[in-house]
Amino acid sequence: MNREEMALFKDKKMGFFIYLGVEVVMFAVLFATYLIFTPATQGPHPSEVFEAKIVILSSFFLLSSSGTLWLGERALKKKKQAFFLIGLGITKLFAIIFLGFEVYEFASFVKEGYGMSASVFMSSYYALVGLHAAHVAFGVGWMGVLFVQYFRRIPLTLFTEKLSIFAYYWHFVDIVWVFIIGIVYLPYLL
Repeated sequence: MNREEMALFKDKKMGFFIYLGVEVVMFAVLFATYLIFTPATQGPHPSEVFEAKIVILSSFFLLSSSGTLWLGERALKKKKQAFFLIGLGITKLFAIIFLGFEVYEFASFVKEGYGMSASVFMSSYYALVGLHAAHVAFGVGWMGVLFVQYFRRIPLTLFTEKLSIFAYYWHFVDIVWVFIIGIVYLPYLL
């Protein structure tokens, strides 16, 4: 990789870190909103709504996906392409399973009468957790693009940089989920 390409990657990484900074602010506002409105004076209490089993299972798959991505990245650096593809594939599969649990959770809440308009607590919950799920769905699409780029045989240094930027995004999404577990779910499941 020449100096121009290196400078371009540094600029892209800097721009991406600025984007992640904006994301931190956005999620911080949503967490603050959730904390202000939870529990609500009217409507369901969080302890009536949340189910530990779903939270544990969905968390297992999403948080494990960071590990499988990390293993995939290491395999790519060691030029073990098959292990890289397996790592990225499992990461995508785990993300899809996580989204399945989120869809199931949201659908069961709505079925029980706990839709977005049930209370300010439910509205703030759906805004926060729904936005996180949208980020996971976006990541699933991004992984699809990475697979296409990999099989199109773009230069390995370029692909490695693209994967690196995706990894920053994916680990950020997982960190947000850890905060969601700690702030949204755990206080009402213990």
